Amino acid sequence: MIHVSEFKDLAQLTIHKVGNSSNEESLICSKAPLQLEDETIGQLLITYFIQPFTNAAEYFRFYHESDLQLNEVFQYCRRIFNNPDDFQEQSVNIAKHLYKHSTHPKIKGGELYIAYFSNCQADGEDVEAIGIFKSENRDTYLKVFLDDENYQVNYDDGININKLDKGCLVFNTEEENGFKVSIVDSISKQTEAVYWKDAFLQVQRREDSYHQTETAVNMCKQFIHNKLPTEYEMDRVDQVDLLNKSAAYFKDKEQFQLDDFAQEVLGHPDAIASFKEYRNEYEQANQQSIPDEFDISAPAVKKQQKLFKSILKLDKNFHVYIHGNREMIERGFDEATNMNYYKLLFENES
Repeated sequence: MIHVSEFKDLAQLTIHKVGNSSNEESLICSKAPLQLEDETIGQLLITYFIQPFTNAAEYFRFYHESDLQLNEVFQYCRRIFNNPDDFQEQSVNIAKHLYKHSTHPKIKGGELYIAYFSNCQADGEDVEAIGIFKSENRDTYLKVFLDDENYQVNYDDGININKLDKGCLVFNTEEENGFKVSIVDSISKQTEAVYWKDAFLQVQRREDSYHQTETAVNMCKQFIHNKLPTEYEMDRVDQVDLLNKSAAYFKDKEQFQLDDFAQEVLGHPDAIASFKEYRNEYEQANQQSIPDEFDISAPAVKKQQKLFKSILKLDKNFHVYIHGNREMIERGFDEATNMNYYKLLFENES
């Protein structure tokens, strides 16, 4: 996890204005880095830049479909790490590269901040970092001030330091694999926002425990939902029971082991064989690798918890939440009404 307190040394900062080229907006680049003489402003900027990353447990890396060396942002960051004196020149290159990709009509222009942190921490490792941040939305602020013994009200236009629109932190580690990169995009669900991650930065997920956990959770869920019912007579309660067991496994264990998971959750030899076969099919279909063993990422499990929905929906009348013993619920058919029913067994009511 990333914490603001781990970024204490903001060595260099420059600001450029990047407009939307398709809307005939300009690119305006500063000639020199900003001179930060006020310590309070410096700390406010660090909080503005870093606070949005505190819940970002997922890391990416720069890539290029042909050759990593052709990724432009990767090259500009590497030059800064190799020679911090080139900071301003490379920041202009980064701004020009973003401007080139700011062509969608809905992309807003805004200030682009390029920051160089000479010392911070990434997963306990002391490293340098480069921050690339963009503010696209501005807010209106009321100003209350005293004038000739009377309070007056005015307003001003500015940036809300609690709302970073887009951000990227590049840590000077694992250069050979495209660096370790963390990303924030507050409007990532909108189609016009993919330019930040896919076109401008060109990043992909790192093959770390977070990614492996997320992939394995999704694969297990799809196996229980889609594969098992086609091979075995299985009602919805049995599916929910398996989903609950899967969720408990990922939540309680520190390491995923394929054989251990299959035996503990599925149990039956035929189901285990089907699960391992499905793992291979899933890897090929999604071009993702799921190792036999890996460390389970708690943040990834928390994020994916919604996939394990333990809800039994009965027509439009009832939602039954199943959290525990499968033996406490029985399914039957009532011939008098020609309808299915469930019998729930319990000791106490609250």
